[in-house]
Amino acid sequence: MPEQRENLRSDAAQSEFQLFHSNVSFVQGNQVYLERPQIERLLEKAVEKPLITVVAGAGYGKTHSVYSFLRGYSAYITWIQLSERDNIGERFWENFTTTVRVVNPEAAAKLAGTRFPETERQFEHYIAVPSEEVNPGKKYVFVYDDFHLIQNKAVLKFLERSITSPFPNITSILISRSDPSINLMNFLSKGFLTQITEDELRFSREEMDTYFRIQNIFISPQVSSRIYRDTEGWAFAIHLAGLSLKNAPAGTEYVPQAMRSNIFRLIEQEIIAGISVPLRKFLIKLSLIDHLAPELLREIANDSPEVIAEMEAIGSFIQFDTYINTYRIHHLFMEYLSGKQDELSEEEKQDIWTKTAVWCAENNQKIDTINYYEKAGNYVKLIDIIYTTLPLMLPNNIARMLLEVFDRAPPRIYDEIPQASFTYTRFFMCLEMFDKATDELWKIINRLELGHSDGLPLSPAAHRALAGCYRNLGLVGIFTSLYTRDYGFTTHFEKALDHARQSGYQPGPPISVSPLSSYVNRSGDEKGEPERYLAALEKSVPFISASMNGATWGMDDLGWGELAMFRGDSAAAEPLLRDALRKAREKEQYEIENRALFYLLRLAILRGNAEEIPEFLKQLEGQLELPFFLNRFIYHDIVTGWFYIQTGRLDKPAPWLKDDFEESDLNSINSGLEILVKAKYHYAEKHYPAAIAVLKYREKKYGIWAFLMGKIVMLALESVCHYHLHNKKEAYRTLEEAYTLAEPNGLYLPFTELGKDMRTLASAALRDNATAIPRDRLEKIRNNASAYAKKLFAVAEQYNPPAPKRAAGSIAASLSPRESGVLTGLSQGLTREEIAEASNISLNTVKSVIRNVYNKLGALNRADAVRIATASGLLTEVKGSVNNGTTE
Repeated sequence: MPEQRENLRSDAAQSEFQLFHSNVSFVQGNQVYLERPQIERLLEKAVEKPLITVVAGAGYGKTHSVYSFLRGYSAYITWIQLSERDNIGERFWENFTTTVRVVNPEAAAKLAGTRFPETERQFEHYIAVPSEEVNPGKKYVFVYDDFHLIQNKAVLKFLERSITSPFPNITSILISRSDPSINLMNFLSKGFLTQITEDELRFSREEMDTYFRIQNIFISPQVSSRIYRDTEGWAFAIHLAGLSLKNAPAGTEYVPQAMRSNIFRLIEQEIIAGISVPLRKFLIKLSLIDHLAPELLREIANDSPEVIAEMEAIGSFIQFDTYINTYRIHHLFMEYLSGKQDELSEEEKQDIWTKTAVWCAENNQKIDTINYYEKAGNYVKLIDIIYTTLPLMLPNNIARMLLEVFDRAPPRIYDEIPQASFTYTRFFMCLEMFDKATDELWKIINRLELGHSDGLPLSPAAHRALAGCYRNLGLVGIFTSLYTRDYGFTTHFEKALDHARQSGYQPGPPISVSPLSSYVNRSGDEKGEPERYLAALEKSVPFISASMNGATWGMDDLGWGELAMFRGDSAAAEPLLRDALRKAREKEQYEIENRALFYLLRLAILRGNAEEIPEFLKQLEGQLELPFFLNRFIYHDIVTGWFYIQTGRLDKPAPWLKDDFEESDLNSINSGLEILVKAKYHYAEKHYPAAIAVLKYREKKYGIWAFLMGKIVMLALESVCHYHLHNKKEAYRTLEEAYTLAEPNGLYLPFTELGKDMRTLASAALRDNATAIPRDRLEKIRNNASAYAKKLFAVAEQYNPPAPKRAAGSIAASLSPRESGVLTGLSQGLTREEIAEASNISLNTVKSVIRNVYNKLGALNRADAVRIATASGLLTEVKGSVNNGTTE
């Protein structure tokens, strides 16, 4: 991105935009420019602060004023044009990353590989990108235009976080017709916010007279007074009044009028009357869409340069914006054009929407692609986009959005496009509405199979629809086998493949997302039941993979390896897991690859093979470079978080995993491992009530204990938490419950991985003779845990050497004034909320600062931070700096 804004626009582009920003007038191209020094001085001073809001009604020149100033301001500029559709988080994210791509392709590529940052965890990944890309010696300005259109809480939360992030060389400008719907009181109270309103943007009468004179419009003081009284300094109205006077016959007297109520009539008289019929129709077509990229407009204009050139000559109502590489039409002019859409035929509208959908698809704007294909009524293309660009397991908000799209669809599409029906049921599955999905699927199957009584063979389209239906039935069978204990889903996948082949199915690119869930094994706890489930899965995987472009390839090996590992049979587990890893990479099954690496990492500890660990961690790190592994950051955090907690490095897990009220955006079907890691973190921190609370809350919310292995893991962890709380009765009860589930199939790994704490608990249970667990089994649990504890200690010592201690002075020097103040609040026993109120900062900022303090001190928690600071004399230094007034 160029550093000097003078080079930002070509002369031709500048001539399209009416500027008002200094104290002399000049002419360039076919436009007259009036400079407004007071606006420029105001913005020049304001841009030194982190935040500027420009709030005024339509037509006050908000965008003109900001753009005019930035045109001559030396900074990196990112101009984000918002629309009502940006209230869908994923659509906003596509818009945001596309805009960033214009000025910083490298940063945009990193952002495009992530999802919309709706959670704390996602925002941390997002904010790491500007942390790497922002040059501290340069100035950056982010402009959010039409901010008033954003109402979605998640988008507003992201924008509030972004705007208030601590980058001193970044200024955010919010252009809005109403006060922004975010909390800016903290910025306002600290003097970090400049507010520009209608009062500052109104033209003075002197400016209006100057504007008329440089357009060769000469009026008497009396007429000037009437015009100013009529327009009230409203820039858009003054501009139209000037056009009216300029085009009126000589000697015509100005007639005062209610400018706002007559604005469309003036547009009709002063603009539309002077353009050609082809341009009029072209502009009305543009009012149907939000994207006005040059290449799209050329396509809509049928490569007619004359229409584009005539459009550009209109001047200040239409301009080309190089900030976002698109044309911009004044919103009042666009509103006028929208009211004329009935002049277009339905065929013309569908043509425009289709061309725009194609452009959106080519530019990776999936949500808008779906939106425009829906408008065009092209559900064949819409369904194709869903299957070729979106993950198999959709996030809940996307599934709900698509469900609404299909609810709006005309009933005829289900007859004309057979695959529409099973596509519709996929959204029910993603929302865990399995009964509804099953009912709908059988209705479709009966209609296609039983209703086919004319003796003719089924059409390829019908075969394709039946393939999709049976495939979805099989997936529902896998998901619900947790509860039904019915493992007959293989038949559905076999039928799906048969119909797929009869439809002329040709394999395409791999479908990289598999229905993996928290554990592969979804069986009950009866003896031999895990084997029955895995046998069904093993039979199903070839059918699924052949009909779904490689999906699930390697999952059966992963399942058998998982079972062997949970039985403590590392010799049997390792080759199975390595086979799963190899197969997953053959078919780009990223989640299976991630889980195989996770289990191999755990096996390395179980066997005491510390030398294998760096390679597994390196391969996990390599997955972060896979752009089509959509959940790669979440899974990486979870897997590495488990490892670091298990080996005692509590400073290393991602911060969001340490926060019991922060949840990822994983579909709830896949949330069990996240819950385990959060509970283990609290347990390792000796926050035993918090660990138990996490387990109980998640059980109620998600029912994740339905997984046999998940039940055992969680109960075993809960039992040692109770023991540490000196609640032996509850500790023995939960231990016995975990054993009862584990014993039929020999699933003892959850006890083993609790190491010395399980050794202690099992020894106490033996001593007290307090459980119904057979003594030899309890001894086995104790001995396995004891052996594991020794191997874990050796691995932790070898792989995680203690970090060197830092001198108190160096720590003190690294703490910012804000961090010092928060540390003082921690030492005084203040809650995060009390620190936020006392420091006049947001709660999210307090959390972020506390994490920074912990990292700098090498502390595990509040008590540890205070202990380290007190022992090193740091708190005395901090309190002294606070008393000297150096905190923010």
